[in-house]
Amino acid sequence: MSDARDFRPSSLGTIPRLVQDSSRRFAGRVAFEDQGRVVRFDELGALALQASRAFIAAGLQPGDRVGVWGPNSLEWVIAAVGLQSAGGVLVPLNTRFKGSEAGYNLRKSGARLLVTVEEFVGARFVDLLADQELPALEGIVTWEGSHAKAESWKGFLAAGESISEDAARERLLAVQPGDLADVMFTSGTTGNPKGVMTGHEQNLRAFESWSEVVGLRAEDRYLIVNPFFHAMGYKAGWLACIMRGAACLPHRVMDVSEVLQRVGEERVSVLPGVPSLYQSFLMDPAHRDFDLSNLRLAVTGAAPVSVELVRRIREELGFETVITGYGLTEATGIATMCRDGDAPEIIANSSGRAIPDVEVLCVDDEGKEVPRGEPGEVVVRGYNVMRGYYDDEDETRKTIDDAGWLHTGDIGVMDENGYLDITDRKKDMFIMGGFNCYPAEIEGLLFEHPEVAQVAVIGIPDERMGEVGAAFVVPEPGARPEPDALHAWCREHMANYKVPRRIEVIGELPMNAMGKVQKFRLRERVGC
Repeated sequence: MSDARDFRPSSLGTIPRLVQDSSRRFAGRVAFEDQGRVVRFDELGALALQASRAFIAAGLQPGDRVGVWGPNSLEWVIAAVGLQSAGGVLVPLNTRFKGSEAGYNLRKSGARLLVTVEEFVGARFVDLLADQELPALEGIVTWEGSHAKAESWKGFLAAGESISEDAARERLLAVQPGDLADVMFTSGTTGNPKGVMTGHEQNLRAFESWSEVVGLRAEDRYLIVNPFFHAMGYKAGWLACIMRGAACLPHRVMDVSEVLQRVGEERVSVLPGVPSLYQSFLMDPAHRDFDLSNLRLAVTGAAPVSVELVRRIREELGFETVITGYGLTEATGIATMCRDGDAPEIIANSSGRAIPDVEVLCVDDEGKEVPRGEPGEVVVRGYNVMRGYYDDEDETRKTIDDAGWLHTGDIGVMDENGYLDITDRKKDMFIMGGFNCYPAEIEGLLFEHPEVAQVAVIGIPDERMGEVGAAFVVPEPGARPEPDALHAWCREHMANYKVPRRIEVIGELPMNAMGKVQKFRLRERVGC
């Protein structure tokens, strides 16, 4: 059997071709283990082709968008690769979304189909969309559970039998490297989510580099806790596994004891996650009772990492390699990475250097590179930069300049060796447990509460989650909303990670002469 490093996966050009090639190259290896099911790579290729036939039978045309909304699972991947093999474009949806949030993304992308589950952790996804206007959506398919307004996954696949395998392969081979692979929505400081467009080849190139830098191996058993709707669960997760021939072990709901138990019982060697994942392990005294001897590779980021945490990940959890990086959805999810062998101080105090064939600089307001060691806006240029925002040319032009530089809005300092330290967030954005939280979006949702006249949201430090939201609410005249009631309302109307953990009802917001909220004064108010 050929080694996983004998060729460049990006040379195949598309994700569907990669899956079929890996089904041959790694035929006898385990591709997925999911809730007792074991699927080999040769079976994975066949399942992807079967799903492709079903999407073609459903009328999916090249370039059509399809939403996938559900927990990490084998079916999530089969649906994604199946629709991509039919020429479709994947639109992942956050499992924490409420109906209005999912509805916006489906409506904005013009998704024709939605593949989902009937229920997950108490949320009934099909029902959540009942009051949403989705004029382009022609059908819903559930791979788990049943609903009167949805077709079953089994029935959906059965309908695909009307399409020959030859026709499906012809459609698969017609997908081009430059075609769109996915539209991944990321919120902006305007409060309106924007659909980031990336193509097949750039995804393969970026996570080929990622896999090489972290040293992912064919014999690895990769427990994917990061959600598949996120680049770390999708591109640095199951896609990287398929590239390298590693076994993918999806995990549905984060529970420290369950994860630790799976690590021991299933001989997990690779376990990426946000810093709070490892902190949760270390905070649980029972972690010493589990077998962690197979753990080899930790990849983290999306929040600050202390030198002490890097040392403890290695010494107490037993990881041989700990790597951090920096990326954003607009850069296909990855831009810089530390390297194996970097000292804990480097891993903790930087996000590494640019991945191969990608440029990263820190620049001033005129776009000129600042001297090394001085702060500037982080800009990225290379094959990994998005095609643009879906159906939003104005925002695309604001983000990518005429020279092809992606302006991240992040402030960083670069040292003489090209290692980047991110010093400030995108304006007011904060990161809660690895999820980007945009105050303008949360404020917009809170404005819908009938007793809220004004609101400002900031991020405040949190020992376990890195940062959490704090909301300052000015009530409507005569209204007296209670923080507990507002908190309950937020939990009902927005994804959990967006819900402010602290809510204060105040008489007025601090404003400057132009009427802009002075958020630095709110930070002073809470002592940060």
